Amino acid sequence: MLGFEQIDSTNVADVGGKGAHLGELSRIDGLRVPDGFCVTTDAFQRVMAEAPSIDAQLDHLSRVKPDDRTAIRTLSADIRRTIEGVAMPDDLVAAISESLARLGEQAPYAVRSSATAEDLPTASFAGQQDSYLNIVGLAAILRHVRRCWASLFTERAVTYRCRNGFDHRKVRMAVAVQRMVFPDAAGVLFTADPVTSNRKIATVEAGWGLGEALVSGLAAGDVYTVRDDQVVTTAVATKPRFVQASPGGGTQDAPVEPQRQTQPALTDGQVVRLVRLGRRIEAHFGRPQDIEWCLVGDEFHIVQSRPITTLFPLPTTFPVPTTFPAPTTDGQENHVYVSVGHQQMMTDAMKPLGLSLWQLTTPRPMHEAGGRLFVDVAPALATPAGRASLFGTLGKSDPLIRDALQTVLDRGDFIRSLPDEGSGEGSGAVLGGDPPAPIETDPAVVTRLIRHSQESVATLRREIQSLSGPALLDFILADITELKRILFDARSHQVIMAGMEAAWWLNDHLEAWLGEKNAADALTQSVPHNVTSEMGLALLDVADTIRPHADVMAFLRRVADEGRDGDGFLNEVAELAGGRDACDAIRGFLDDYGMRCAGEIDITRTRWSEQPVTLVPTILGNIKNFEPGAGKRRFEQGRQESRRKEQELLKRLRALPDGEQKAEETKRMIDRVRTFAGYREYPKYGMVSRYFAYKQALLREADRLVRSGTLREKEDIFFLRFEELREVVRTNDADAGLILERRAAFRSYEALTPPRVLTSDGEAVNGRYRRDDAPPGALPGLPVSAGVVEGRARVVMDMARADLEAGDILVTAYTDPSWTPLFVTVAGLVTEVGGLMTHGAVIAREYGLPAVVGVEQATRLIRDGQRIRVHGTDGYVQILPPTSRP
Repeated sequence: MLGFEQIDSTNVADVGGKGAHLGELSRIDGLRVPDGFCVTTDAFQRVMAEAPSIDAQLDHLSRVKPDDRTAIRTLSADIRRTIEGVAMPDDLVAAISESLARLGEQAPYAVRSSATAEDLPTASFAGQQDSYLNIVGLAAILRHVRRCWASLFTERAVTYRCRNGFDHRKVRMAVAVQRMVFPDAAGVLFTADPVTSNRKIATVEAGWGLGEALVSGLAAGDVYTVRDDQVVTTAVATKPRFVQASPGGGTQDAPVEPQRQTQPALTDGQVVRLVRLGRRIEAHFGRPQDIEWCLVGDEFHIVQSRPITTLFPLPTTFPVPTTFPAPTTDGQENHVYVSVGHQQMMTDAMKPLGLSLWQLTTPRPMHEAGGRLFVDVAPALATPAGRASLFGTLGKSDPLIRDALQTVLDRGDFIRSLPDEGSGEGSGAVLGGDPPAPIETDPAVVTRLIRHSQESVATLRREIQSLSGPALLDFILADITELKRILFDARSHQVIMAGMEAAWWLNDHLEAWLGEKNAADALTQSVPHNVTSEMGLALLDVADTIRPHADVMAFLRRVADEGRDGDGFLNEVAELAGGRDACDAIRGFLDDYGMRCAGEIDITRTRWSEQPVTLVPTILGNIKNFEPGAGKRRFEQGRQESRRKEQELLKRLRALPDGEQKAEETKRMIDRVRTFAGYREYPKYGMVSRYFAYKQALLREADRLVRSGTLREKEDIFFLRFEELREVVRTNDADAGLILERRAAFRSYEALTPPRVLTSDGEAVNGRYRRDDAPPGALPGLPVSAGVVEGRARVVMDMARADLEAGDILVTAYTDPSWTPLFVTVAGLVTEVGGLMTHGAVIAREYGLPAVVGVEQATRLIRDGQRIRVHGTDGYVQILPPTSRP
């Protein structure tokens, strides 16, 4: 037993998260915290040890999957009954009785669960275990202590632990017993805005009586927002009900007198005073807090505080061992960060090795937050020329980013305006410099660039094979210089921009001259040298090789159903009739494209060559959905369609005034876009090829570190930054605690959704479409590939689990090149993230798929199996009635 006055943050293992916070709160000067004590986790452990059959029950529970709700419900109920039925040891009863005698034996108490995996910085577990109010007398308190112990195994708590990776055996339960106060008003204070994440805005919710009315949803509360000691907004709710203490113990809800129902529960002065207390608590714990408070008379009592775990973290900058200049702020105190992931179509959290290697690759330092990367564009926003350049590129690619940036600018007080002269980097912070010089329309330029990249990768693969130890890490760091030389080659940049500018020219002029929207989309089908679209067609060729062999197909179906790992199944394939041909086809594909995977800019992600079984469902789908030779036919059909569209447009142009001149200019631009557009995908392919060579060598080194006892497992290197890994390799000494901490942080980051734009106040700004040209109820987005198509929506979050049929419409959060093999099957594409020149858009245009990207919450608003209509020309998606047909 520990009194609150004996508890601090070092006692989490003894009293759980809630108990530790109550102990810390009681130490803050000027704060009123009702007194109490904690029944420690040792008492819980004794009870669990004496509970019959608990070990077997926990073993069974540990094998249940998070989505098996029936099993979780049944097993958790059995465990609760077991715990509630155990007799409490006599010495524990005596200790609780003694504590009650000290505080008031017949006083009312709140009896609250306090688990060791609760109120943590990365997982709050809020509401997962039970609390009981107005409990009076020793017998009642003992009964409710047992109920709190048992609540560790409520269905919701078990499910939460499963989904967040917590071991049921390692989570222990303490119980906080706290003197009750019976308030006039109560509620919740968030010291950061829980919706926008703005750290400078506090939100107060308040209602009459006990705060449980708000928590349970019985009544809406008044809502106040506060910034800089000023109440910014007030929304007074009608409060017809409130929760009060019952005379016999517990609580009950009751009606509020009519004249008080629309009265504010707090004055502005009280709100500001409460927020000041909250800021003191926030400073003590070092992070934004979710605080439960009670108002008795004119005095605030704090009954609970926990970290707000849903906030997106503030960006930080890690030093990287490069010669890059430090980013300038141009005198700006505030910062505006743009998400790199939304540009790269990779919004998942990245591990530290992946983050650091990407930063070594990019042309300037970036900022990290929540396992994602951001670029500070405040210097560009501060100047007229910087804004124009920024909006002309990022804004054109992603209207939601443009709107988010405009929203910040329109406030007028966040970014200080500067003149163009002497404005430093301007937009170069994001855009990488001035526009490239023009380039001649020469196909040989593209073939030379590709050949030089291939030769450089081949040299890397040959030279890295024999290296180990510090020499390996030094070699990789030096080779990154070669990677950047190729990736940011001026000639390469000229080619990419020439293709993009030609497409923009065609879209702008042909719409003006002919009323033809997005004309370049049809003209860029089946362009040469697009390594990503060629990959999708190559997997159709693999299907052609496998299709004649029934035994191989049957075996692959079993492999897919069993969810196997690794590449061992290929050896089994080779033993079947026709299996050697099938195996050679798959391995040939992997030789060319096995370095790819979902989220491939993160070096730590599992590549197809490491897990080729990932491709099996797509190969089987290709066999089911296509006839032999589909790959070559598809490419030729796209080429012919592009040629037909070109002839049609030129004919229509010649009929216009000055038609011959218009047709001649347009022909030059068509030749230009078809010459250069395909190369857009190649630099990233070359980069990922190098990344995979680095990864294979680093994993060999990690294996040595495991054998020497420096690391517990090879994947530990993924949770070290590159410069940290260099030091570990040099010294053969690793910080195991740091690696565990990074693993836990990564798990928490995975649950976060990164914003498109993030301010230095912590505010997440996602922007919105400001348009009225879509039908009522349609989901707006960015049109990136023209055409209209109707079909069955298939909401797919994992490529390996895709079950697609010809004519389906793929709906997903984002696509990167690894998703391209699915594009050959579907009839349309909808994503939540994307821009005009991101990979999904480029490939959709080449394959002739109507596509709309940047559709907010598409995977939640569109249900799998619904019929939808994708307007790839105008940029919106309609959900159709069940009876609707094309």
